[in-house]
Amino acid sequence: MAKRVIISGAAGFIGRALCRALRGDYEVIALSRDALRAAGTIGQWAMVLEWDARTAGAWARQVEGAHAVINLAGESLAGGRWTQAKRASIVQSRTNSAGAIVDAVSGAKIKPAVIIQASGVGFYGLRGDELLTEDSGVGSGFLADVCRRTEAMAARVERSGVRYVAIRSGVVLAREGGALPRFILPYRFFVGGSLGRGRQWLSWISREDEVRAIRFLMENPNLSGAFNLAAPNPVTMRRFSQVLGRVLGRPAWTMVPAFVLRLVFGQMADEVLLASQKAIPKRLIEAGFTFQYPHLQAALEAAIRGEDNELG
Repeated sequence: MAKRVIISGAAGFIGRALCRALRGDYEVIALSRDALRAAGTIGQWAMVLEWDARTAGAWARQVEGAHAVINLAGESLAGGRWTQAKRASIVQSRTNSAGAIVDAVSGAKIKPAVIIQASGVGFYGLRGDELLTEDSGVGSGFLADVCRRTEAMAARVERSGVRYVAIRSGVVLAREGGALPRFILPYRFFVGGSLGRGRQWLSWISREDEVRAIRFLMENPNLSGAFNLAAPNPVTMRRFSQVLGRVLGRPAWTMVPAFVLRLVFGQMADEVLLASQKAIPKRLIEAGFTFQYPHLQAALEAAIRGEDNELG
């Protein structure tokens, strides 16, 4: 009988690819706040169950004896200014979903082998040119606090003797989801370029390597704790813009001033668009993981051509 893997946030662009990559090898249970809609996109790869992303409801029985629970749930950081209500919603969407999984694990007689909690390189805050590994401490700022609180909540599963992994992802590159389509749009109108002066460091990872790394961490029982899911070659925003322009065959000559970004997006501009995190996957590499796309140009070419095709 196939081992059971439960994925929350499974209808997102990472979750979809992960469901498809695991199909056949595992019994995949997908949790979604809109199960009917999610079934239309991932139902061929997983059994979709409804959940409210806050409580351990009827779905919690699936945790009994499961191999892994992978929590990718959380409200998008994009979508406009971070009002007080938006900030509260971002925090609650992550800590509540992590707390629900902790409760489900606590109530299970046969505990799952591993819990994998999504986090991000935003954990490190705004760090300029500092090289960041998993040994680097938590930074300051809203996103750093969100990541810290979410990881701390999910880590409570260790009290039940369950292996715990936090995945601190960089910008995940895929053609039909995440940040890449937003980066590409200005190039369609020949106004592509960098955000701010372009000196900030961008930690990135192809979606294929993101999914492969999650599976690698899930299937290696000796690995626990925090892992940076980012390619080993971070780039500055200016370099990212130049390479993207080259791949698209478009110029990358414009620069959106930082003050304009702040006027439009407020705090989100400083902590997402202008943030500098030069994170490298030290622990992943030490564990023996190899990247399919360690260099940006090849990753962008594959993403834009849609080579992973949802990894299947």
